Amino acid sequence: MSLTPARCLILACGNTLRGDDGLGPWLAEWAENRFRAEVKVRVLSRQQWTPELTEEIAHAGSVLFIDCSVDSAPGSVSLTTVQPATGDQGLATHHLDASQLLALGRELYNSLPLHAQLLTIGAGSTELGETFSAQVTTALPHACHLIEDTVLHELSRPELSQSA
Repeated sequence: MSLTPARCLILACGNTLRGDDGLGPWLAEWAENRFRAEVKVRVLSRQQWTPELTEEIAHAGSVLFIDCSVDSAPGSVSLTTVQPATGDQGLATHHLDASQLLALGRELYNSLPLHAQLLTIGAGSTELGETFSAQVTTALPHACHLIEDTVLHELSRPELSQSA
């Protein structure tokens, strides 16, 4: 597979039929519209992160992973740096987290993005349904602002401009 590397890859995860778990696809659609004219931004949304994504991740200049978190307070927004998982953490074959995807990309392609971050919003409910909880709905503008700031910052990095 021959890819045109993205300078900034946005990779969202979530199930639109499970309440707040659908925020990843919702934010991916928002990002797709916001960065439509920017050819070096690629947005992908999947129900799960699977090993097939590792080539795109390994060849991107930077990656912004987006997902909900059932371990965080509902509506809390967090942006953290992601490091590749260490060798002693087992890899599942059907669903991987951001650090496992980075590790697999390094192992298979001997390559990592220069920067990798994870944006999470704490889920209030992942029950069946297509609407967000009040806490997540309130957090969405802040999450959109963080995505915009993060992507624009990544696109302005000189090392990414030269590598892409």
